[in-house]
Parts: sequence; C-alpha cells; structure tokens
Amino acid sequence: MKNFSTVGARLVGAALLAGVMATPAQAKARCEFRANAPDQHTVVKHDTLWDISGKFLEHPWCWPQVWGMNKAQIRDPHWIYPHQVIYLDRANGRLTLVRPGNGSADSNGITRISPQIRTEGMGLDAIQSIASNVIEPFLSQPLVVDEATLGKAPRIAATREARVTMGKDDTAYVKGELNGISSFQVFRPGTPLRNPDDNKILGYEAVYLGTVKLQKEAKPGVDVHTFIVASSKMEMSVGDLLVPSPPLPIRNYVPHEPDQKINARVVSVYAGVTHAGQNQVLSINRGSVDGVDVGTVLQLYNVGKVVKDTGGKLSRMGNTPTIRLPDEHVGTLFIFRVFDKISYGLIMQVTEPVEVGDVARSSE
Repeated sequence: MKNFSTVGARLVGAALLAGVMATPAQAKARCEFRANAPDQHTVVKHDTLWDISGKFLEHPWCWPQVWGMNKAQIRDPHWIYPHQVIYLDRANGRLTLVRPGNGSADSNGITRISPQIRTEGMGLDAIQSIASNVIEPFLSQPLVVDEATLGKAPRIAATREARVTMGKDDTAYVKGELNGISSFQVFRPGTPLRNPDDNKILGYEAVYLGTVKLQKEAKPGVDVHTFIVASSKMEMSVGDLLVPSPPLPIRNYVPHEPDQKINARVVSVYAGVTHAGQNQVLSINRGSVDGVDVGTVLQLYNVGKVVKDTGGKLSRMGNTPTIRLPDEHVGTLFIFRVFDKISYGLIMQVTEPVEVGDVARSSE
C-alpha cells in the first residue's frame, strides 16, 4: 500500500479512519473491537479521539456507536480530558468512563454516564478529534463565496495617500453596507468552482488576504468607512472585498455517517494542484443543503476508467468495444467546513492520488 503522508505519525494513526458509523442493523458486523484491545487507556494531553479509538476498535469510525452518542455530543464532544481513564466494557461492547461493574446499567445492559462538568478552559483542555494544526488555517478563513456575496460585499475603495498595496496597521477606506459589523476578513475572488456534474459555477474559491477592523463609520457627506488592517497574510489593494469574520469555529467533532446518502464529486484540490494525497484538502460539490455537516466522513473513490475490450467483438464500423471499470476505493475524507453547496474535507488516508472528478460518497 502506498502512503502519501506528509504529516507526522499522529495523523498517520488517525488515518485508520476508513469509513463511517454503522447503522444499528450493521453495528454488530462492523463495530468490532480489536482482538488485542486493552482493558483501559489513560488519556494523555496529546491524544486525539482517533488515537484512542484506534487502540480499541477495528474501525475507528464506530466511535460514536460504541459510546451511544447523541447528535449534540457528536457535534461538540467536550467531555474527555487528560488523566481520565477509558475502560473497555467487554460484556456490553461499550467504551465507558466508569470501570465495568462500578456503574449502574440500563435494561439493555448499557452503562450510561453524563459528561463530566469542567469549567477549566471552557472545554479547551478537552482532547481533540484530530490534530487541529493541520486544518487550523482553513477553519475560519473564507474559502467559498457565491454570486450573492460578491454582489453585496463591501469593498476597499481607496487607500491613504493612494497607496497601491496595504499591510498591517495601514488605513483602508471601505464603501458598502456594514450592517452593524466591525470585524471583517478581506478576500479576493479566485478560481470559479464548477460542478463536475453539469459544469455550472457553484461559487468562487476566495483568496484570503487578512483582517480589518472598523475605526470610524462614514459620517453624513462622507462616502466611505475608515478601517485599519489588523492582520495581513497577503498585500491588500483597492477592489478587494470584505466578508464578516465568522464566529470561533468548533474544533472538536466526532466522525459520523451523514443522515442521508451522499454521492459527491471532487470539485477542486486546494492550492491549485491537480492531485491530492494524504492530509491535503479537497472541496466536494455537496454542502449543508445536501445533508453534509461538520464531522461527516465520506469514502473516496477513483472514478472507474473506460478501457478497450481487446477481447471483444469489433463493432460494425470496425471499432474495438470498450468496458467501464468499477470505481476503486482509495481512502477517506473528513469534512471540517461546510457551505451551502460546497464542503471542504481533509484526506485522512489514501492509497492512490485523488483528482478533480473523483467520487466521495457515504459508506455502502
């Protein structure tokens, strides 16, 4: 098996994620504990949910199933902390924070516990699902803007002393409606993202430039608002657009199966390259309107090629017939940011390069 890893061993361990949570009918067949699973594991600071689930489970995506987690806990599982002990309850096929035999079980033999209340750090010291440094740059920076956003976005209309470019602490004069918002990200429309199914534009991949803060709103008789560049990743200039800064993103989420079947195509590989390997970011042509949410895990397939059937009968025109090969499963995709019609995901494991037009779908 070829491994296209470019990140450290911790995410290689995370790459064991190769599917999604089973439905109840499938749970016994798919949610199996490893033959050499330990009886317990003491959580340490740099553990992730994948690190731990990989110690216990043959298929780490079964993590929500063996904990009996509800939707709220899947979305925000701030309840496992360093120094806690996770036990394998072999009799009931569950993971628990209560030593087997020390807690009360329900009618199904399942020990239920409530998440422990922790005020320290407001949950920030809870262990993470994945090593967030890999996707940190993508959690809050604009990636996709649609035509509606482009049409109503405030824009940088002028600079102090007619500067061509701006950096940190420079002044920008902005024209447009602020709607009571004072903190914005600055972007420049980039590559159009086309749906591989019909070639229609789904949105534009935005080039993130930095952030600006409102210093003074436009007064009567003045056409522009005054902003200060708070941070600069790239130089800004007249014509660049503003989008409100998003709220602090959720950093902890559990991998899970989408609520409905998803059959998506790869729209782009981030950073403009043609092929993607492990720990690279992809966009797909499905979003929140299709039932995709943060934490959704999809299977990646290379599209089956059409090849000549050299052993088949020639057509009346003398042409060699063709056959279509099946799609080949090559890895998994973890969705970490979702827009209306597009989502971004991190490739957790891959055996062959993934390219635009390949398939990302829910488990069969």
